[in-house]
Amino acid sequence: MRKDAGTYGDAQRIEQLAWMFFLKILDDRETEEELLDDEFKSPLPQKYRWRNWAANDEGMTGDTLLDYVNNELLPRLKSLPISAKNPRSVVIRAAFDDANQYMKNGTLMRQVVNKINEIDFNNSKDRHLFGDVYEQILKDLQSAGNAGEFYTPRAVTQFMVQQTAPQLGERIP
Repeated sequence: MRKDAGTYGDAQRIEQLAWMFFLKILDDRETEEELLDDEFKSPLPQKYRWRNWAANDEGMTGDTLLDYVNNELLPRLKSLPISAKNPRSVVIRAAFDDANQYMKNGTLMRQVVNKINEIDFNNSKDRHLFGDVYEQILKDLQSAGNAGEFYTPRAVTQFMVQQTAPQLGERIP
């Protein structure tokens, strides 16, 4: 991912990985739920479920993958209909409301997707390993300020703006 021209900082890489991991974890969880509950229905249309666009290692790649993610997948997830019958739709839509896709190289994106596919989030060892890796990423991000990179989550930024209520031309010390 570091080789991709669109992801030039750790904050962007983490944001990119976050929505990808979200979809993979969701799909693994739904796979388990489908086995346990014959009535289970995903709020995602079939073509947007991880297993149907990402799980095949030889699937979409290059410009085809980029076009699909940028012009179909993310716009659809950002506007996913909210259903009272399936509260999970609220969570999915909220997760993608501010999601961004930074990668510019679809071949590199396919490589990242394939690595993510190696993780089975229904396996406790894989989940534990992922937790360890995630903690390390957060530690690395925390120290990224030493290299001139800082990341403040959008919710924190919005809260700070609301609390300070800045006016045009005003300087806040």
